[in-house]
Amino acid sequence: MKSADRGFPQEFDWGLYPQAENFLIQHIDTFLKSNSFAYKLSSRMERETSTRFFDWIDHIVLPESVVREKDIKEAGFQEVPDVEAPADMRVFMQSRTVFFPILLTKKRFIEVVLKPEILEHFIQVIGKNLPIEGDIYAPYRKATISAQDNYVLSAVERRGYQGFRIHEKTSDTWEYRRAIEAFFCRERHFENFREGMDATQQLVEDMCRKLSPARVTDAFFRAERMYWERRNRAGQLQKSRQDRLGLGWGNHDHHTYRSSRENFMRLIKIFETLGFMRREQFFAGEEAGWGAQILEHPQCNIVVFADIDLLKEEKDEDFTRYELRQITHMGTVGLWVGLHGESIFQAGLHHLAARFDFEKFRTDLKQQGINTMNPFSYFEFLKQSFTEGETWSVSKKRLNDILVRGSVTKAQYETFLGSGAVGSHLENLQRTQGFKGFNQHSVSAIIKATDPRKYKELIIKTAYEILIDNKMDML
Repeated sequence: MKSADRGFPQEFDWGLYPQAENFLIQHIDTFLKSNSFAYKLSSRMERETSTRFFDWIDHIVLPESVVREKDIKEAGFQEVPDVEAPADMRVFMQSRTVFFPILLTKKRFIEVVLKPEILEHFIQVIGKNLPIEGDIYAPYRKATISAQDNYVLSAVERRGYQGFRIHEKTSDTWEYRRAIEAFFCRERHFENFREGMDATQQLVEDMCRKLSPARVTDAFFRAERMYWERRNRAGQLQKSRQDRLGLGWGNHDHHTYRSSRENFMRLIKIFETLGFMRREQFFAGEEAGWGAQILEHPQCNIVVFADIDLLKEEKDEDFTRYELRQITHMGTVGLWVGLHGESIFQAGLHHLAARFDFEKFRTDLKQQGINTMNPFSYFEFLKQSFTEGETWSVSKKRLNDILVRGSVTKAQYETFLGSGAVGSHLENLQRTQGFKGFNQHSVSAIIKATDPRKYKELIIKTAYEILIDNKMDML
């Protein structure tokens, strides 16, 4: 994996951090034994939403009387002095992991802070009439949910802010609300893709002149998740399960976009205008004909996986920085875009990945009529699988264009016209030991397995091969 930008490590070997994970789990377990409301809530999360309490934690506060600075640093966390926090607290993070931050305080209480998507929804559902600190639509709002002795359960709502300080007044609430409305209602259907990319870029730039890029990013992705969810039954079902506890999509892991070659550079520019930084790049190999750029927003805890058809001779180039030449053959990504449109436009996300209890999610959704494909990663530290693809209808005009290019056979044309083609998925993902990256071989295999031209025939074969390869990799 190669780096493409400053601000992240030059080599993206994210590594495993079992010592840090054990350190966090030890304190969370102690907390759950000491706060009965939190314990019952964690049990409901697992039982009713197939998620893990650990994945809903925004941060924890530990007192110096319980843990020493030395212990935190030995677990791999480093102090980050430039992050806003209350005057009596110091912030420690592990930037090479997905672990939540630790705040060290001189006060004598332990606090676990959850991260529902919308704070009011969470409070209403758990049946409590609680005050919320911070204005509506503020960057950071907080409510105390349950205090038992010195063990406090709280929840926060973030909208484009990485700090831990509640501001008395929010000056950009009106602008933020306008951004939400603009992105929810933005035009997604364009006859000319170049005009569409220009219009989307202009909209993002206009919003960034009124708000910080981080605030704009939060508004943008709330709208993107909602648009994807409207077209994905698995997403609707799982969202309803999580909303029964008022959680929303606070457990999202990454958002996957698919792009044509001609629009990829402009897509990356949109994300960089929003403040994203480029992380590792993938190249799946000449046969797969696929590549991707990973991007991460340093303030919003949002990760983007941007897919594109890629040629062998382009793998050593920074394919985000120049316009790629047109090619006749469509790979898996290009065909999906040809069938359904650009992810940034009418097609929406190819999939949303969220963090779950991997095996329980598969079992629970199957009981509700949602099947999942076999895992394409099955490591101790990373498990991934897609729900079976949502089938979307395909316009005859799009199919005619693809047929002329020779990317589908006449038989495939007739099948897609009559039965539609696989569109989107929900990804079941579980991370342990803080692993922040992705497994390139496994991702390559699932790209092949979800090619609409081969979708049915490859699901079982590819999944079996992946499981065998994963076991070999772990030896």
